[in-house]
Amino acid sequence: MIGRRHFLVGAAASALLVEAARGEPLSDDEVLTSLRERVDTSRQSVGIVAATFDANSQRIVPCGKSDSTNGRALDGDTVFEIGSITKVFTALLLAEMTARGEVALDDPVSKYLPDRVRVPESGGKQIELWHLPSHTSGLPREPAGFVFAGDVDPYATFTVDQLYSAVANSTLQYEPGAISTYSNLGFGLLGHVLALRANASYEELIVSRICDPLGLADTRASLTPSMQERLARGHLIDLKPASNWDLPPAIAGAGALRSTANDLVRFMRATCLPTPQSPLNKAAALLLEKRRPQTTPGNSSYLGWQVRSANADEIIWKNGSTGGYYGYVGFSTKLKSGAVALSNTASLLDDLGLHLTNPAFKIAEFPPEVSLEQSVLADYEGVYQLTPTFSISVRGADGHLFIRGTGQAEFEMFAESENRFFLRIFDAQGTFLRNKDGRVDRLLWHQNGRYQYCTRVN
Repeated sequence: MIGRRHFLVGAAASALLVEAARGEPLSDDEVLTSLRERVDTSRQSVGIVAATFDANSQRIVPCGKSDSTNGRALDGDTVFEIGSITKVFTALLLAEMTARGEVALDDPVSKYLPDRVRVPESGGKQIELWHLPSHTSGLPREPAGFVFAGDVDPYATFTVDQLYSAVANSTLQYEPGAISTYSNLGFGLLGHVLALRANASYEELIVSRICDPLGLADTRASLTPSMQERLARGHLIDLKPASNWDLPPAIAGAGALRSTANDLVRFMRATCLPTPQSPLNKAAALLLEKRRPQTTPGNSSYLGWQVRSANADEIIWKNGSTGGYYGYVGFSTKLKSGAVALSNTASLLDDLGLHLTNPAFKIAEFPPEVSLEQSVLADYEGVYQLTPTFSISVRGADGHLFIRGTGQAEFEMFAESENRFFLRIFDAQGTFLRNKDGRVDRLLWHQNGRYQYCTRVN
């Protein structure tokens, strides 16, 4: 879901890479060529709407189809689920309420929760509000026992009581403020706490405090009749239709919003290219006041935002996904311009988004696939342990191989040789290794420049 593409320890692009020609914005024809490769050639999406912008101009380039029941063509007003891009809105809401003096970033989260709710601590340190949008709370990625199953919305029935129970029963992975580790649970908690403080629903706050001041008429958690008519149909990675996700209030702050390319360009301009007259200037600046390092080289983060440092540039960006959609927003601090890319398919878009933001960033190009018999894939089925608390489950079906990390969604692996596989949804490869008796007993996992042996335990 919402940020779920950071399987294991995170990801950005994939496999073999194509060099870009220059570090300046692409022309419309160049954007369309990149989109056609993604939609028509590699078949990684049914339809994409891309937008590029600077302080004075905006261009919308659609490719493919919306696949909606009314057959509406893709354009800048087509509606998509934006998943974890919602988190930037939630972080901005925190900054806006801070600027008003309604909350303080270093307030303990427990201050705004009912007395009956236990908030865990570590090393004598409490979870403060700023820990949640910086992913440094120590809370786990998802509630304990949480499982993704296909495209079914895993959060559909998640209640406030379940949120309180998940928080209370969590053991913090480290002291609050120490290490950045992605947490949907933490952002869901933040949205809920802010709603309690303001005595309003999360969506009411987002609309009144952010969308209305910025003129974002098509950014909502609940679809208006007009948005419903313009909603693109979501698709799974295999391009089959997917179910829509409707995140309940208890987790809405982590990924409930829908939006359009036009709205997101307005949002990016207001937060990354503000003028003295721009609404929410003070709140937008607060998000970017302090940068925090991440474990992956070249990556860091602000409140809500990610930062990618490479190619003599720094890209402020965020991605997001649900069962049938993927989105990207980014801004080049060097070029003073940015990009939005929205897909109605749950396939990786980060490499394309970064390339649209600054062409010096590379577009992923995958190695040729080979077909394997199911009898070969059957040898690889099993459970491979990466850490004491994280395993990778592997299964084969109809000539395809699928993996699922503990508590995460299932992704397909593609064969480039008889025992080496790669993923298209994030940058990772796996090689199955045999012992002297010929039995597959290990998985050599490669991600973010690191190799790790995973012992087969089942």
